[in-house]
Amino acid sequence: MSSSVQAQPMRLKLKAVYRLIVDNFLVASCLVALVRFGPAELIRYIIRPVHLFFAAAAAAVYLMLRPRALYLIDYACFDTSPLGRIPMASFIEHTKHTPTMSDRSVRFMSRLLARSGLGEQTCLPEAHHFIPTHEYCTLENARAEFELVVFSAIDDLLAKTGIAPDSIGVLVLNCSLFCPTPSLVDIIVNKYNLRCDIRSVNLSGMGCSAGLISVGLANNLLQVVPQGSHALVLSTETITPNYYIGNERAMLLPNCLFRVGGVAALLSTFPANTRFRLKHVVRTFTGANDSAYQCVFQEEDDQGNVGINLSKNLMAIAGNSLQANITEIAPLVLPFSEQLLFAISFVARKVLRARVKPYIPNFSMAFKHLCIHAGGRAVIDELQKSLCLSDEQVEASRMTLHRFRNTSSSSPWYELAYVEAKGRMRKGHRVWMIGFGSGFKCNSVVWECIQPAARNTHGPWTTSIHRHPVDIPDVLSH
Repeated sequence: MSSSVQAQPMRLKLKAVYRLIVDNFLVASCLVALVRFGPAELIRYIIRPVHLFFAAAAAAVYLMLRPRALYLIDYACFDTSPLGRIPMASFIEHTKHTPTMSDRSVRFMSRLLARSGLGEQTCLPEAHHFIPTHEYCTLENARAEFELVVFSAIDDLLAKTGIAPDSIGVLVLNCSLFCPTPSLVDIIVNKYNLRCDIRSVNLSGMGCSAGLISVGLANNLLQVVPQGSHALVLSTETITPNYYIGNERAMLLPNCLFRVGGVAALLSTFPANTRFRLKHVVRTFTGANDSAYQCVFQEEDDQGNVGINLSKNLMAIAGNSLQANITEIAPLVLPFSEQLLFAISFVARKVLRARVKPYIPNFSMAFKHLCIHAGGRAVIDELQKSLCLSDEQVEASRMTLHRFRNTSSSSPWYELAYVEAKGRMRKGHRVWMIGFGSGFKCNSVVWECIQPAARNTHGPWTTSIHRHPVDIPDVLSH
């Protein structure tokens, strides 16, 4: 047995002792003060009138100024119908019948799908089931897709919660690439006869991280409406009008990755009958530079075909954005022992310019579940490596990618539904949702479970959870 293997248990024991000492430093200090001064002297010091006055004043100011707590009443993901399923072979066959696509592009997409970690159960909108597909990607069919996904999710959510539509005071919807007139929020307001004084926001162009941005925005709006109001948050992406029919490889990738999906979530500042409590929202942006803006954007090729371009710099910039997000969220969620090690590593690298590896905090000490945006196999692989995560910690992300593919801003919610469908959620468990999007943004939300879902609750995994997890080969053989 090598010396490094023999030293491993010793290092683990030393680290456990270090955490025990540092994390309990405050308790130890109080015990030392109690022994030094004695309980009688400490009590006399604490109950002095001036001390009690200032303590009461500080408590009153804190209670008046603190933001209201935000709660998640429930959520509902769009349950894709088996009729919308399109196997890889069918997808490639449709691509072959697109006259503007070359055989080289078809071969490229075939190789991409074989290595993508995607399954055969993913769904595309109705327009993509016709040949040639691009002739059916019309505004009318795009609206039909949006209404199917969003109306279904809202109907399921209202049925689960029993909330009347007229109690919804805030509506936040994000859909990045489909922005018709009248706006999508107007369609929702008219469909469900929502209040005429509702505060509504329609977010667009913010990429796959917009779902978590919407949660933060809804939280801000609920701070200024009457206590007990509800906020409806809708996250989706409409696939129909964004089908690329050219031959630029970077723009062919979204055709393979993105699929139908959406979620409706109901939030409130009133804690009764809620399932999760919002702990933190952290938004980070890598900065306004050319490489960031070139990661994900719409562009037009020489033939006038519009598509989404994914730059080769995507993973590097995503890593930078994730590091910035970790720097902000670490002090909020990690025990002091992990914060201290992270701070020492940060100062050594940034201030002292020392050539040391950045310290990766042990996030399992802060979170029981992670819901990493299922943007693609490479995204999940990179985050698993960067955060030193186990296969179990990224299981929900991989299975969501396999079953539903990239559903854009709604993917972390499908992952949360996977965790609950597996019966792994418990009261008090913390969930870390991480989303990546254009810009380049990395946004994260932390939830604490109040009441887990029942195992027999209807959801997007109802008919397939028994088949997961599945083994995903590096290269899929056809």
